Amino acid sequence: MIKLCIASDHAGFELKSFLVRWLIKSGYEVADKGPFDETSVDYPDYAHVVADTVTVGSADLGILICGSGNGVCMSANKHPQIRAALCWNVKIASLARQHNDANVLCLPARFISRTMAKNIVSAFLSAGFEGGRHAARVGKIPCR
Repeated sequence: MIKLCIASDHAGFELKSFLVRWLIKSGYEVADKGPFDETSVDYPDYAHVVADTVTVGSADLGILICGSGNGVCMSANKHPQIRAALCWNVKIASLARQHNDANVLCLPARFISRTMAKNIVSAFLSAGFEGGRHAARVGKIPCR
C-alpha cells in the first residue's frame, strides 16, 4: 500500500479535506499534516513538513495544495531529495512520475475542480518512473 502525506495552506484546505476523505475511502494510508481549518497560514510551514516526511521515508509520496500550487512547489523543492511537480492536468501528472520521478504532487486549488484534482491524483499515483534515459536526467537535478 502506498503511504501518502498531504498538506495545504488555507487556500487549499477545502480541496485537501476532500482529497483526504476520497483517498482514505480508496484504501490509501494518508497522513494529513494540516492545516485543520481555514485560518490563514504560511504555505512553506506545511510544504516543509510534507517534504521532510517524504525525505525520511515515513511516506512514499506527498501531495501539497495551495492557491496556485507554486508556493508549495517552490518550498518543497528546496529539499534535496524532493522532486515536487506542479500539475494541473492528468498528462502532466503522469509525465511527472514517468519522466521526472516526482515524489511530491503540487496542486493549484484555485484553478482545478474537485473532479480534475481526483483525476490528477489518480494519474500521479498510478504512474511509475520509467528509468532508462530519464534516470540520467533525474540524476542531474540536484545542485552540484
